[in-house]
Amino acid sequence: MKITEDIKYIGVNDHKIDLFEGQYVVPNGMAYNSYMIMDEKVAVVDTVDARFTHEWLDNIQHTLEGRTPDYLIIHHMEPDHSANIHNFIKAYPDAKIVSSSKAFVMMKNFFGTDFADKQVVVGEGDTLCLGAHTLTFVTAPMVHWPEVIVSYDSKDKVLFSADGFGKFGALDVEEEWACEARRYYIGIVGKYGMQVQALLKKASGLDIEIICPLHGPVLTENLGYYINLYDIWSSYEAESEGIVIAYTSVYGNTKKAVMQLADKLKAKGCPKVVVNDLARCDMAEAVEDAFRYNKIVLATTTYNADIFPFMREFINHLTERNFQNKTVGIIENGSWAPLAGKVMKSMLENSKNLTFAENTVKIMSALNEESSNQLEALAEELCRDYLAQQDSTANKNDLTALFNIGYGLYVVTSNDGKKDNGLIVNTVTQVTNTPNRIAVTINKENYSHHVIKQTGIMNINCLTVDAPFSVFEKFGFKSGRNTDKFEGCEPLRSDNGLVFLPKYINSFMSLKVENYVDLDTHGMFICSVTEARVISNIETMTYSYYYSDVKPKPDTEGKKGYVCKVCGYVYEGDELPEDYICPLCKHGAVDFEEIK
Repeated sequence: MKITEDIKYIGVNDHKIDLFEGQYVVPNGMAYNSYMIMDEKVAVVDTVDARFTHEWLDNIQHTLEGRTPDYLIIHHMEPDHSANIHNFIKAYPDAKIVSSSKAFVMMKNFFGTDFADKQVVVGEGDTLCLGAHTLTFVTAPMVHWPEVIVSYDSKDKVLFSADGFGKFGALDVEEEWACEARRYYIGIVGKYGMQVQALLKKASGLDIEIICPLHGPVLTENLGYYINLYDIWSSYEAESEGIVIAYTSVYGNTKKAVMQLADKLKAKGCPKVVVNDLARCDMAEAVEDAFRYNKIVLATTTYNADIFPFMREFINHLTERNFQNKTVGIIENGSWAPLAGKVMKSMLENSKNLTFAENTVKIMSALNEESSNQLEALAEELCRDYLAQQDSTANKNDLTALFNIGYGLYVVTSNDGKKDNGLIVNTVTQVTNTPNRIAVTINKENYSHHVIKQTGIMNINCLTVDAPFSVFEKFGFKSGRNTDKFEGCEPLRSDNGLVFLPKYINSFMSLKVENYVDLDTHGMFICSVTEARVISNIETMTYSYYYSDVKPKPDTEGKKGYVCKVCGYVYEGDELPEDYICPLCKHGAVDFEEIK
């Protein structure tokens, strides 16, 4: 397969495998990807599983067309990619091996030799010139082994991404990318979200047109879609709105409660309800669902003063992979001493940013009137935001929404007649309560100021403490004049026709401008409230919380220069130009401070 004029695919498909890494069901097999770069020098990129030695060597021989490879580049030392290093060297003894220093240590462990006379050791920023093609190497430790490197070909703008952007499934089978890529990522790489985020940050500075992973298809179109999913997965954000119910049941009573809850959740507007019987389903699929959706209900029986083994295994899988940023409901069953709820909570106590539902369902053997009422209360609590988002069930005059106004952070949404817009502000104040009047102050340089002056309406979305930094990047670092901040999403709308955010808010208010005060650099809009909805009871994000817990800490150690106070971008140099504009958040030099 030709990837570019000079880069060829020489990998193999495996349909004999039933379990990948001894635990992941792969009904459509696996692909072990290897590549060849044909230039003045010839480089083979990674090997394949040991069971496909001859097929792979045949692919190399046919692709070389009489030439001899100069280099074997090894990005990752797992045996499904590195098993044929020794066989390659036997076939092409004059070739050099290009890899990281840690990889050569592993080679000695695997093969009894580190190929000392053939080593080309590369690290962060090192390059390998093949002629017209030059590869630049980037270290990617713990994505998902410590020796991993990736490389970038500047000529064809190709990223050789190691296990990154890989998926289950052979290449000769047509299937949707995201499902098997998600299961692959969460199962295999999921623990190392911080390291993946660091690699994505490095990759953001590259002009990438093609991604060549070690598993799964070569990605050539809509790269923003794949990169965005990796950003969501590695930052442990919920990818989709919905509720997963994971349960075990011995005699059917817990299952009966679960099925009733599922029906109640659907009736109350939950957009997606997924039910997993942990004793029967693919455990990896259940774990994938737990990370994919933003809410989960754990339902199990007390078993030997503990919990049922399949639920314990499931929660262990979650915590091993840094499960976080979820709302969790609990259903416990026990005939004489129910302890399941306590055990499950204790297993999750070190997980970050979990919000446990106030209502817990306690079943004593079978559902009765009391536990049925608890089930209804849990469904009502979990669907509070969905009920508030729907016109038919929302309380549109819930003025307790105003109680969520403080020295917090908000997204102001508006519409210029062609597209929706959003802006981060921190200056929202209730100025009177008879009638209710809200003051919103916006910098005149912001496009939203111009739009609201023309239209006279806006929505104020009160952000909550679970809002990730990506929300501030989207609404705070780009101008709505030349960016569609809601591209690719299905917006929810209030009665005034404007967008309100589907998540990360506890309330929103629709405002109508009644008066305007000119404050030189800013404008103050004095507004009446035309609609107010409470979405959740999660705490409002304050300015101080954003700076202490959300905004990434800039990496300034050992650096000389200036750091952006808004987004943390580091400018390295003796002097910051007066007209300098931050490449990330577009703020000027006035918002930089010297690194000390």
